[in-house]
Amino acid sequence: MADEPDYRNWTRESLVKRVKYLEDQLKAKGLSSTPAIDVLPLPPTEAQSEASELPSRKQKRPKKPQAFDPTKYATRLIALKIAYLGKNFNGYEHQVSASAPTIEEELWKALVKSCLIYPQNGPEKVDLNMAGLEYSKCGRTDRGVSAFGQVIGLRVRSNRPLPREPKPQQGMAEAPKDEMAEDGKTEGKKKKQKAQKVPKEKPEWDPVADEMNYPRILNRLLPPEIRVLAWCPNPPEGFDARFSCRERQYRYFFTQPAFPPLPDAVPGGRKTGAIKEGWLDIDAMREAAKLFEGSHDFRNFCKVEAGKQITNFVRRIFESDIVEVEDTGSVLPYLDGTDIRPEKIPAGKHPKVYYFHVRGSAFLWHQIRHMVAVLFLVGQGLEKPSIISELLNVQKHPRRPNYHLADEVPLVLWDCIFPGSNYGLHNLDPNMEDELNWIWVGEDNPSNLHGTVGLANEMWRYWREKKIDELLANRLFDMISRQADLDRRTERNLSVPKASDTQKVFLGDNEGANMGKYVPVLRKVLLPSPEELNDAYAQKYGFKDSEALRETKNWRSAIKADKLARKAAGAGEDVVMSEPEPEKGDA
Repeated sequence: MADEPDYRNWTRESLVKRVKYLEDQLKAKGLSSTPAIDVLPLPPTEAQSEASELPSRKQKRPKKPQAFDPTKYATRLIALKIAYLGKNFNGYEHQVSASAPTIEEELWKALVKSCLIYPQNGPEKVDLNMAGLEYSKCGRTDRGVSAFGQVIGLRVRSNRPLPREPKPQQGMAEAPKDEMAEDGKTEGKKKKQKAQKVPKEKPEWDPVADEMNYPRILNRLLPPEIRVLAWCPNPPEGFDARFSCRERQYRYFFTQPAFPPLPDAVPGGRKTGAIKEGWLDIDAMREAAKLFEGSHDFRNFCKVEAGKQITNFVRRIFESDIVEVEDTGSVLPYLDGTDIRPEKIPAGKHPKVYYFHVRGSAFLWHQIRHMVAVLFLVGQGLEKPSIISELLNVQKHPRRPNYHLADEVPLVLWDCIFPGSNYGLHNLDPNMEDELNWIWVGEDNPSNLHGTVGLANEMWRYWREKKIDELLANRLFDMISRQADLDRRTERNLSVPKASDTQKVFLGDNEGANMGKYVPVLRKVLLPSPEELNDAYAQKYGFKDSEALRETKNWRSAIKADKLARKAAGAGEDVVMSEPEPEKGDA
């Protein structure tokens, strides 16, 4: 139509007004209309119109992440040497109701995220279902305990090429074309084939050089307190990190003095025997430690858990000693004053650092912490070294005195020894050496140890942060301890406190604990014997005694089935106690 307006040059506002006007006209005539349009798009420009006529290019869609297919990869059994600082962890072993993460959980997350293992229930669920992975662990350290030589065995993904499937056989092979060709042409083709280059054969796959760098992969994903130090590419046949281990080494670190001694000018200081409160008699501790060596029944140096139904408490200790740590750094000159240091302690740089060094074939639950707790009593002059021999005499002392347990943080699982198949439990050698083929970080490539992102560089950053904290605390403590003139008494009506019978006992933590009047170990309350605890546990579940319980095949499952049956019968939770807990840490 000639009078039809040309809307192509209208502005947006004009188009909106026009639409509203037309809608009003339709409503006035009683005709239906579409809802009013608040905003209309601008008409396309000439350039846009021309572009719309051109063939559009396909936009690249983001690729969906492909699901990992484990069937395309080979696997292999390896061993890993792991170190961790356990202060902020709830032990090594995974616990469903733990209030803090465990070492095993962190390892699981790193293994799953790197696709070295393939969980059946998905990577999000930390169920630690290690079925089919040949998983084993050497030690089960408790909450707060560290390890510098923990060992696990595990079947993981490998770079080893899978064997190629044979090509399907075809029908009768045809005669070579060269034979069917003319004589002249055949000879020329043969010469041409000889001139062609022979393809190079791929070198044979090397199980170490061509394999994934497992420590580097895991260390990128683990927290800084957990490091993989080495891996073993070829554990012996039947390898099990727990049962193949023939020696475990532990170290328990402590300071000398154990806690701040009182100067002579401050009343209230105590002296036990020839040692001043706060200091430790290292020679007496060393004499007592040597009494642990050999095979002994350690029921008085462990925590008995009836749920394990242990009847054999004999363990063999290869070596037990008190060792000084050289060049530990921080020194407090204040401690060398004649009013602080007892005459028996030679002058020198203090505090010093020592550790209780113990090597054995195996250990009971909390055994190390019980052993060192009694050694600290000997070091403070509260017990004589002969207390060790007394407690090892289980015929004379079948029930453990209820003495306090040493703190867990200074304890370290130092190393685990796998001497190979030459040694069984019957022919252990105190001087046997580890025979696993460990490939330590840095032996593969020096930059993996000392490079920018090397293991040593990462640990340096972690160490230096803690070292500066220690240094500042050291300088502040030394300044505070030496500023005051203790002969100047400005307090009005100063009264000298009476001597107290309260004994401060060192348990390996940051300060001594006030225990009141000290009661010797052999006069403390006696706990039930292991036999009494085992019988009480068996009777709780309806057995005559622990012997009858152990005669039941798979008694743990029997107890669990009995509990479920009672629940189904409506007996309730009060009839049967909780089922046995899994085995806990060794030390």
